[in-house]
Amino acid sequence: MGKSLMIQGTASDSGKSILVAGLCRVLHQDGLKVMPFKSQNMALNSFITLKGDEMGRAQVFQAEAAGIEPDVRMNPVLLKPTSDRKSQVIFNGKVLCDMDAVEYHEFKPQLVEKISELYQELLQENDVIILEGAGSPAEINLNSRDIANMGMAKIADAPVLLVADIDKGGVFASIYGTIHLLKPEERARIKGIIINKFRGDIALLDPGLKMIEDLTGVPVVGVIPYAQLNIEDEDSVALSKVNRLYNPQKALDIAVVALSKISNFTDFNSLHMEPDVSVRYVFPGDQLGSPDILILPGSKNTLEDILYLKKAGLDHEIRRVHHEGKMIFGICGGFQLLGNMLHDPAQVESVHGSLEGLGLLNVETFFETEKVTTRVTAQIGDDQVSGYEIHMGKTINHEARAFAKITAANGITTERLDGAISQDRRVIGTYLHGIFDNSHWRRKLLNQARSARGLSEIQEVTIPYHEYKSQQYDKLADLLRENLDIERIYRIINQEESER
Repeated sequence: MGKSLMIQGTASDSGKSILVAGLCRVLHQDGLKVMPFKSQNMALNSFITLKGDEMGRAQVFQAEAAGIEPDVRMNPVLLKPTSDRKSQVIFNGKVLCDMDAVEYHEFKPQLVEKISELYQELLQENDVIILEGAGSPAEINLNSRDIANMGMAKIADAPVLLVADIDKGGVFASIYGTIHLLKPEERARIKGIIINKFRGDIALLDPGLKMIEDLTGVPVVGVIPYAQLNIEDEDSVALSKVNRLYNPQKALDIAVVALSKISNFTDFNSLHMEPDVSVRYVFPGDQLGSPDILILPGSKNTLEDILYLKKAGLDHEIRRVHHEGKMIFGICGGFQLLGNMLHDPAQVESVHGSLEGLGLLNVETFFETEKVTTRVTAQIGDDQVSGYEIHMGKTINHEARAFAKITAANGITTERLDGAISQDRRVIGTYLHGIFDNSHWRRKLLNQARSARGLSEIQEVTIPYHEYKSQQYDKLADLLRENLDIERIYRIINQEESER
């Protein structure tokens, strides 16, 4: 029977996902069979497993850190917001229905037994499960039916480490307030505190560490310094961090339109590996400029996002970039946006019926009730690439030229066409998420943009993205070993720490 450890945070974006990944890597390096787990995840970044199941991307990169293939049981419930009021509820990789917050709150008790059964399966198969909470455990208005934080810790009988982000300010208040808003039996589960994203001299922090330990009775098991690691972030607040790293001195400027319903922005993480590329996200009020490649990313609600582009005036800006001869690349919802028309007769996404797209590709999209979720292998010229599809629309290509030929879907040999390329070859659309993770094809596309600028091509191809990510996970593990009391964390996992 395996053992459990849960990471909870004082707030969203405190570093829970990264910490889970790092601890998975540490335990994996130490020879243990370890698996991540998050009972409920709300995110628009998702992934398709080898069996065609949909799960949150945070548990995917955590699984990579643990050295294992992603398994949908790692993330039983995925909530994908479809509007300001409703979310698509996905259980065990398949869509159940759309619910608003009240409906889902009432539905949660029905999930407890199913989540518990899945968790027990994983516990039998692994040495350690590292669980991740969601948001904060101190959401006292929701705790009566919690299945993500202390409710899940109770199901798993897991000790908890509480992580807090000092970079936001108010770290000691957030730690103290979180702990003291919990019930006594919940407080008893918290066996350690981790302070994350620290900058400066730790000697200045030491008095506060001692005081918070005295005030809460919980030991601080480590302070993790702020570090620049290229590891996926499931929260869209990460996009503004990318802009702070933007380097205009690099040869190629790649701009990604930050759609109002943007999804799977992790598609572009691999671009940061390239020495000649700098990536920026364009928000309302930002100058679009004249990027070498303009990307329209995935969207959870394409019809709402075409209205968003028009309201913000970005539709005219996108067409201007096209008239300037620059490359425009759309993925999934971004591909649909580039077409002539968007049709939603069954109101799958909205009540708008049919809307005009950007008109840069001679295609039209019809939204359907059945969701496509496939892992694919495809051929693009001489390159064999891999990726995955997640969409509820079917796009009809009225042009002869497709982007790729799909050769396998969910492990089954097939033959069909994907995407479209405009007559001038400067507008490209595809349903393939993860396309930029294919290093040889990526370099060819970037060289195309370099040639358009009169720059010489770069022949050297960067290391495969999976190798690059593995290096980042090792760096993360080193960071945790240097700054956490790993021996004490092992004792907490083994429940050898005395009760407070």
